Amino acid sequence: METINEWKNVTLDSLSGMGKEIALAFPKILGAIVILFLGWIVIRIILFLLKKILKLAKIDVLNDKVNGMDVTGKGDLKIDLTKIILGFVRWFMILVFLIVAADILDWHIISKEIGNLLNYLPRFFSALVLLMLGFYIGNFVKNTIKRLFDSLEFGGSNIVSNLFFYVIVIFMSITALNQAGVDTTIITNNITLILGSFLLAFALGVGLGSREIVADLLRSFYTRKTYVVGDKIVIDGDEGTIKVIDNNSLTLETQEGKFVIPIKDVVSQKVQIKS
Repeated sequence: METINEWKNVTLDSLSGMGKEIALAFPKILGAIVILFLGWIVIRIILFLLKKILKLAKIDVLNDKVNGMDVTGKGDLKIDLTKIILGFVRWFMILVFLIVAADILDWHIISKEIGNLLNYLPRFFSALVLLMLGFYIGNFVKNTIKRLFDSLEFGGSNIVSNLFFYVIVIFMSITALNQAGVDTTIITNNITLILGSFLLAFALGVGLGSREIVADLLRSFYTRKTYVVGDKIVIDGDEGTIKVIDNNSLTLETQEGKFVIPIKDVVSQKVQIKS
C-alpha cells in the first residue's frame, strides 16, 4: 500500500512539474507564433515593394543581357534575376525572424547556428555575383576575339575565342570559390600547371604556324600604304589597274583579264606606277 501511495505521489509531482513548465513555456510559444506571423506579413510586404522597385529599375534589361550570353554555344543559359533576388531576400528575412523566435523560446543553440548562416550568406551571394561576372566578361571577350579574327580573315576563331572564354570562367570560378570560403589551393595549383603547359604549347604552335600570316599582314599594310585601288601599274611585264588589295593578295585587271598576285610577289618585285 505504501508503494502505491509513493507511486501516486511521484506521478502527481511529475504531472504538476510538467504543468508548470508548460504554463511557463506557453507565453513564449505564443510569442514565437506571433513573431512568425508578423514576420510572414512583413516579408510579403517587403517582397511586394522590392518587386515593384526592381521593375522600375528595369532589371529585365540586365536579365536579357545575361540570358543572351552564349555559354555553351547554343545560348541556352536562362536565368531570372528577379526570382533570384526575391528568393535571397525572402530566405534572409525568414532566417531573421526564425532567430527572433528561437531567442524567445530560449533555443540559443538554434539561434546561434542560424546567425552563423546569416553571416555566411553575404559571402555566398558575392561569390555568385563574381561567378556571373566571370561568365559575362568571358562571353564579351569571346565575342570580341571572334569578331577580330573574322575581320582579319583568320581561321580558328571559334577555338581561340572559346579558349579565352573558358580560361576567364575558370579563374573567376576559383575566385568565387575563395570568396565563398572554399580552399582552392590544390585546384589552383593543378589548373595553373595544366593551363601553363597548354598555353605554352598553343603559343608555340600559333607562333610557328602563323609566321607567313603575320608576314602577309605586314606586306599588306605596306602595299596599302604604297598603292591604292585604281592605280595603273606594271609588274613582271603585266600592265593593269589595281582592283582589290586583300590581306594576302592583289587583284590586277589587265587586257588579258584579271590576275590575283600574292602580296609577297608585289613587295619583292619591281613595280612601275603609271598613274
